[in-house]
Amino acid sequence: MADADLITRYNYDTFVPEKFRPWMRFDESPPLGEAGPDFSLMRLNGSTVTLKEVVSAHAYTIAEFGSFT
Repeated sequence: MADADLITRYNYDTFVPEKFRPWMRFDESPPLGEAGPDFSLMRLNGSTVTLKEVVSAHAYTIAEFGSFT
C-alpha cells in the first residue's frame, strides 16, 4: 500500500496553487521521444504489473495521468 502521507498530499482538499504546484514538475519529464521511467501499476483485481510489461505486450500503450480532486 502507498504511503498514507503521500496520498493525503496528492489528494488535496482544495484546488489552490500552494497545494498542486509541488506536483507540477514538468522539467523532470523525459524529452519527447525518450522512454519514460518504469514503475508499477495496480490492476483492477489488485495485482501489479510494470509499465514495461504493459508496453512490451501491446503495439501501442497510452498512459494518462490526472487527479479527480
